Amino acid sequence: MKYLTTLLLILILILSQSCKKDSLETNTGTLNFSTDTITFDTIFATIGSITKTLTVYNNNNFDIETNIQLKGYSKAYFRMNVDGSPGNNHNNVKINANDSIFIFLEVTINPSDNNTPYILADSIIFTTGSKQQNIKLIAWGQDAYFHTADTSAQIIDGNDTLTFYYHHLDCSQAWNPDKPHVIYGYAIIDPEDVLTINAGTNIYFHKNSGIIVGNPFSNNPGGTIKIYGEIENEVTFQGDRLDSWYKELPGQWDRIWITPGSINNEIHYAIIKNGNIGIHVDTIGNNNPTLTINNTIIKNMSSIGILGQGTNISGNNLLISNCGQHTLACNIGGTYNFTHCTFVNYWNYGGRNRTTPSVLINNYYEAANGNIYARDLHDLTLTNCIIYGNLSTEISFQSNESADFNYN
Repeated sequence: MKYLTTLLLILILILSQSCKKDSLETNTGTLNFSTDTITFDTIFATIGSITKTLTVYNNNNFDIETNIQLKGYSKAYFRMNVDGSPGNNHNNVKINANDSIFIFLEVTINPSDNNTPYILADSIIFTTGSKQQNIKLIAWGQDAYFHTADTSAQIIDGNDTLTFYYHHLDCSQAWNPDKPHVIYGYAIIDPEDVLTINAGTNIYFHKNSGIIVGNPFSNNPGGTIKIYGEIENEVTFQGDRLDSWYKELPGQWDRIWITPGSINNEIHYAIIKNGNIGIHVDTIGNNNPTLTINNTIIKNMSSIGILGQGTNISGNNLLISNCGQHTLACNIGGTYNFTHCTFVNYWNYGGRNRTTPSVLINNYYEAANGNIYARDLHDLTLTNCIIYGNLSTEISFQSNESADFNYN
């Protein structure tokens, strides 16, 4: 009888243990975080940010359930994704013992009447039982002038008709530094129009965007840009992503393209960076100077710093550096005069080493049909200039004997 009683007690004990549920601590568990503040660099109104990550750790020896809520008080619109589940409110999120989850965050800022940068702050609230913890969210915002497509043109490509959308610039008012200018797509300066950009103005380009001086869809050539920066108050051109990761990233926008027939363009004290081609100066139809450029920095172009094609460029005191192909390409002949300029190229981005010389000079081009067409290099003068880089040869002269090739 004593044996049966003992056996019964053992069975009851085993059954009671097997029916016991795993406990979720909701009152005493404390969470740990990869940071106490998520900060977004300056973001233009209506343009979204990069994605940032917050890691939430449960360093306890027991599982935890917590409620996660994004509290919005400002004009910023934060978006949250918790371990792959989007939404700004998540209840009963389980974090296993000695485990973690990821929270992904983005922000878009509503427009503001304030012309100067401003700060917006929200927070993520973690409620675990009676314990509440929070992570600060901070975003710097700024309003801007936005130039988006408002005009279209038809392009015939074989049997296809393509529609090209662009922004038609109103050049009646100069651009001033009261607010940045943000360009989506291509902004076009019409023939007979002159766009003036004054000192201290900041221009930002969305991906695959640029400025076209002269309307390629018009029968009339022309259009002019005048950039009047000053020392320590330059006019800047760069991509529209201001997060630190994009600070020196090439290829964020396309180019400033001065089209055939445009004359008397001027650039003084500008900083042009992080695009595909800094300035593309196309063929001229007369002897007027196409571009005069002084005291300007062009850097971090995925392709070329200055590309001239059978044109007339005068440059003084320029620094052109770190371009994927050439810092300067004087192509298809023309007239070029550079004084006190530095062309230096140590391009090495994304593991792709440059194989082309820093400076390229030629007087011909090869058409799609394979035919070679030569054009006179009337004059190329480099005075007191530095050409340098990490290749053994940093200047290349490509001459076709059927056209003039004059350089000094």
